[in-house]
Amino acid sequence: MAAPSDRMGLLFLTLLTVCCTDAVDRSNFKTCDQSAFCKRQRDVKPGPSPYRALLETMQLSDSRLTLQLINDNNKVRLLLELYRLQGNMTRVKINELKPLKPRYEVPDVLIKDPPTEPLSVIDRDENGVVLSLGADEQRVIISARPFRLDVVEGAKVLLSLNSRGLLVFERLRPRKDTISHKITSTVGSMWDKIKSVFSSSSETDPEENPDAVAQNVPEQVEAADEVQEEDQPGMWDETFKSHADTKPNGPSSISLDFSFPDVAHVYGIPEHADSLKLKSTEGGDPYRLYNLDVFQYELYNPMALYGAVPVLLSHTADRTMGLFWLNAAETWVDIGTSSVTQGDSEVPETNVRWISESGIIDVFIMLGPRPTDVFSQYASLTGTQAFPPLSALAYHQCRWNYNDQEDVKEVDAGFDEHDIPYDFIWLDIEHTDGKRYFTWDPNKFSQPREMLQNLKDKRRKMVTIVDPHIKVDSGYKIHNEIRSKDFYIKNKDGGDYEGWCWPGNAGYPDFTNPEMRTWWASKFAYDQYEGSMDNLYTWNDMNEPSVFNGPEVTMHKDALHGPWEHRDVHNLYGFYVQMATAEGQIQRSGGVERPFVLTRAFFAGSQRYGAVWTGDNAAEWGHLKMSIPMCLSLGLVGISFCGADVGGFFKSPSEELLVRWYQAGAYQPFFRAHAHLDTPRREPWLFGPDNTALIREAVRQRYTLLPYWYQLFYNAYRTGQPVMRPLWVEYPENVATFAIEDEFLLGKDLLVHPVTDERSQGVTAYLPGEAELWYDVHTFKKHNGNQNLYIPVTMSSIPVFQRGGSIISRKDRMRRSSACMEDDPYTLYVALNAQGTAEGELYIDDGHSFNFDKQRQFIHRRLTFAEGALTSSNLSPDSSFSTASWVEKVVFMGVSSPNAATLKTQDGTESALEFDFDANAELLTLRKPGVNAGADWTIHLR
Repeated sequence: MAAPSDRMGLLFLTLLTVCCTDAVDRSNFKTCDQSAFCKRQRDVKPGPSPYRALLETMQLSDSRLTLQLINDNNKVRLLLELYRLQGNMTRVKINELKPLKPRYEVPDVLIKDPPTEPLSVIDRDENGVVLSLGADEQRVIISARPFRLDVVEGAKVLLSLNSRGLLVFERLRPRKDTISHKITSTVGSMWDKIKSVFSSSSETDPEENPDAVAQNVPEQVEAADEVQEEDQPGMWDETFKSHADTKPNGPSSISLDFSFPDVAHVYGIPEHADSLKLKSTEGGDPYRLYNLDVFQYELYNPMALYGAVPVLLSHTADRTMGLFWLNAAETWVDIGTSSVTQGDSEVPETNVRWISESGIIDVFIMLGPRPTDVFSQYASLTGTQAFPPLSALAYHQCRWNYNDQEDVKEVDAGFDEHDIPYDFIWLDIEHTDGKRYFTWDPNKFSQPREMLQNLKDKRRKMVTIVDPHIKVDSGYKIHNEIRSKDFYIKNKDGGDYEGWCWPGNAGYPDFTNPEMRTWWASKFAYDQYEGSMDNLYTWNDMNEPSVFNGPEVTMHKDALHGPWEHRDVHNLYGFYVQMATAEGQIQRSGGVERPFVLTRAFFAGSQRYGAVWTGDNAAEWGHLKMSIPMCLSLGLVGISFCGADVGGFFKSPSEELLVRWYQAGAYQPFFRAHAHLDTPRREPWLFGPDNTALIREAVRQRYTLLPYWYQLFYNAYRTGQPVMRPLWVEYPENVATFAIEDEFLLGKDLLVHPVTDERSQGVTAYLPGEAELWYDVHTFKKHNGNQNLYIPVTMSSIPVFQRGGSIISRKDRMRRSSACMEDDPYTLYVALNAQGTAEGELYIDDGHSFNFDKQRQFIHRRLTFAEGALTSSNLSPDSSFSTASWVEKVVFMGVSSPNAATLKTQDGTESALEFDFDANAELLTLRKPGVNAGADWTIHLR
């Protein structure tokens, strides 16, 4: 969103000025220097660490090592826990040994307690300890003075912790103006108690037995022996602009550095509108992870955006590794590059420093070694991408806002009139009764069921927005129920927290409360969400949470979620909103139907609940270009279902930009057009017949590929592998791919290089793979891999290549929606590699229910071509499903002309097939094999 449609007082007029400027007002958002804990931590420079490991405190069980660390400057002790996890992972936790009160540990993000494997000590002396991690000579070396942890493989150091001495753990402590009185009082009363204990026993006088006394001294008195550090600005309270942040728990930030020897490329930590490869932050701000509502964000900027996934990947030609920093507080990530001497040569090194405002250090080290291994390792921790309904992978038409039911009807009819398929039409905030979610405007949308039924009759669907800010209105049922159940977040004084958002004064439900989430989910029931039907789905916006009159347009950090401050849980809020909404959609169907929920804010694990988009972008070429690395970064950290507002949310695109954006969006996982309230209408047919035809063709290309998209998402659900991938994921040893971000792979078999420059006459695509062949999907022309290929382009061009050695299934008949194509036949595109072979998969289920999982009702086929035979075989013999779809055509690329083509079905029947052969294109087309898509069969070329 960007500006209110009804002007609600001076505040909203001020907000309107802020929201609708040409770019984000950076002064609304903190820099590291303006964030007290970030500045304090960054003021600590690399050097010898004050921490040492107390080896005499080490305890080792089968899978867990514990060890105390002491800070020699302030005498505070920490507890280090080390776990060896299944799947080639290591977990490191660091917390205060005896915190004044519990520190927040992130719940619900991990799908289970990670299973462990045995740890064993293989060497130990006064300087440190060496532990075995099992296979491949992997070891953990803990050095005692100063404390340092190295993960090694043979003689090679893979990763080092605290090698730069930047472990900083601000302990919880009472304020100085209370500590002296408290300790004096405690010591006095405890001394009397100790003397009383000794006087009633046969022990000697306590003055003569200090060891016995020590056993009876409480933690508060022990704390008196710690060196009291000087307070620094921002430790106990902080002000940003007019907003005060009280900090009753005082300083609580944490920091730890990680060094990657021989690494020059790191990726991840979305969401940022920046390059795919992370840049050095030396001399500038760190990358910030703090979910914020940023209007019309700038490009190539490390400032925080709507979502935060604290996962970073390192990659070299030899190894890929990952770090998962499990912390939901505001976090800054510094990236530094340097070189170190190894023998006679200089090798690169990347240093990464994580800084979080509160919580504990809880980091998962994923040791790969291949990219696919890291994806599997991370998926084992936080889960895989939710498997969406097939329709959700089709085209979505959205605007803030379609005016009324008649407007919806006319737009829907426009798609039919212009023969453009679509599956979902969306309604933004204006469809509600005064921004009261779960309601409909009684004048503009008075018959929602009738509207939904009209769409359902065409096998189409709708999405409505349901935001997590609730209008404070005694006449609003949702508000009254939340208040009566005491489910609102509290302010620091214990009252309900209120802030300004679209409805005006709003309360914010506490989604960290499981009871609140259960109640929220119940509101999506058909008898609760009046006017809803089974073809209505949900969009969660503004869930960072957005608070127009809050600090940085979000919630005050000293707001309370039960015993925890908002500062502890901030980045989890959107995660929980989407979780509860998805659960509500599942429950309304009795657990039968898969949900579809789009969210703007997200965290690690959000992939389990639906889709995300890149927020309030602009109709500019740079934003089109940036949509690629932004979605690639999300895919690397588990969130495959990503897209950007086609056309740009703010401003008005030129005709050329709009067409190019449709062409790019058709090949990104989430495909939705969206526009701001104040922009001219931009339905696909409003820009003249030529542009309509170009947009129609782009959308149709999306629909023909729906079987492939669906297969990729099924595999992502099963394995955690990303749908949209950087080239280096499939070509990890090819250094030329490491920084490419203007093209990408869908799965491993389609390479896409969208046209993202104005008035482009051509693009240069890198085709990877020394021995690969790549086929232009439009012309079927064959190209060798390992080259930069210049491709002349016109306005109709969408450069896409199919990898030699692959088989891709398409549906080439076009209908008004994906559901209408359910029983349509398949065309198989077989692209041969240099060895004359190819393989692929075909996945089919009902497209919408959980029956594929709960009852194993699906078809999963392996398609292979070798030695002149194309074969379909069953990949899942224990599953069952029937389909009316059949194979109507097979297109072979890179073949010689056969003398004959015959089909052999599973009952042994053989029949001749008609075919056409284009010798110039090496293209063979077999027509009407007529076999069921779920059956066993073989086609022989002789």
